[in-house]
Amino acid sequence: MRLGDFIESNLELVLVEWEVFARSIAAGEKMDVPALRDHAHDILKATTHDMRSSQDAGEQKEKSKGRRPLQDGSAALNLASELHAIDRLGSGFDLLEVVSEYRALRASVLRLWHESRPAAHETDLADVTRFNESIDQLVTKAVQSYTKKVDQARDMFLAILSHDLRNPLNSIAMSAEVLPHVGRDTGDAHKYADQIATNVSVMGRMISDLLDYTRTRLGAGMPVSPESMDLEALGRELFNEFCTAHRDREIRFGASGDLHGEWDTDRVRQAISNLMGNAIQHGSPSQPVELNLRSDEPDVVIEVHNGGEPISPGELPKIFDPLIRGSSAGQPKKNRPGSIGLGLYIAREVAKSHSGRIDVTSTAEEGTSFTIRIPRHAKATSAPPVMDEQQIRNM
Repeated sequence: MRLGDFIESNLELVLVEWEVFARSIAAGEKMDVPALRDHAHDILKATTHDMRSSQDAGEQKEKSKGRRPLQDGSAALNLASELHAIDRLGSGFDLLEVVSEYRALRASVLRLWHESRPAAHETDLADVTRFNESIDQLVTKAVQSYTKKVDQARDMFLAILSHDLRNPLNSIAMSAEVLPHVGRDTGDAHKYADQIATNVSVMGRMISDLLDYTRTRLGAGMPVSPESMDLEALGRELFNEFCTAHRDREIRFGASGDLHGEWDTDRVRQAISNLMGNAIQHGSPSQPVELNLRSDEPDVVIEVHNGGEPISPGELPKIFDPLIRGSSAGQPKKNRPGSIGLGLYIAREVAKSHSGRIDVTSTAEEGTSFTIRIPRHAKATSAPPVMDEQQIRNM
């Protein structure tokens, strides 16, 4: 059986292997079958169509250089791969993981075909060549589509960052301009000085978040220094702070079991604070925000829950990625004051740096819950940085 015919006759077998491989990638662990298979069926159908399209030696040479005019088969191949790359980006797959799917697809098809012991045919070499050309074209279009989408999202992220930093900077500039014209010991002087201090603090938090984001994206990882601490005491402290800052909201706190362990206090505080701020911002004002801590040996669990409008299923897989989350025109990203939208990303990185994980569930009936699970005795994790500490500090 010729290779193209084999693929069409064994689509389900190939799709199962595609599904198994996609699930082995961290971002695909909890995806359902339709999401794992995504555009795989269309990709395989377009591949066999492209393999059977007429092509002379000159056209083959031009195609290898990406200069061959698109025919129906190539156009369908490009479209399927472009759509697949965008969907995988939204589901949290990085570019290398997307490319690895095509590598696995190539290996699966050729292995399964070989195991079927096809009768030798004079076109076998040509069929394998055409198949590899199609896979190469798929990879090229996937990379182009993925990187284009990331570039667009990055531009939007930078625009939001510029806008959000400009507001406190303008306030500082105006306060500094007025301050010399008022008496040093007057109430106005103190008011303008307080405005400057407040806005400097806001900008400092934004810049700190941005440096954390940059550090993790460049491979340096989230720096943590685990030490003995009482998670319940930290949780109660944050609960009191949020109750004071948001007197118009109902906030609840619960703790159960032994919550002593070894974690980085400042980083865990940062993660919980980010999740609480997110719940206050997006939760329904008429429903409580809950912070619950519990022991679940050998781990501890931190859960922040709020009611209100659920996160749409399409947004859930990308909720922790600031470059992708809310990038569509239909769901623009809205940040709370003093935030540049990195809170959920940083919470995830804090969990990862403690060898843990963060999950989210969201339904209209049950509300939205972010759950961090970390081992009781976390060890500092690190990865070879792309840039050293001095270079990051000097950025």
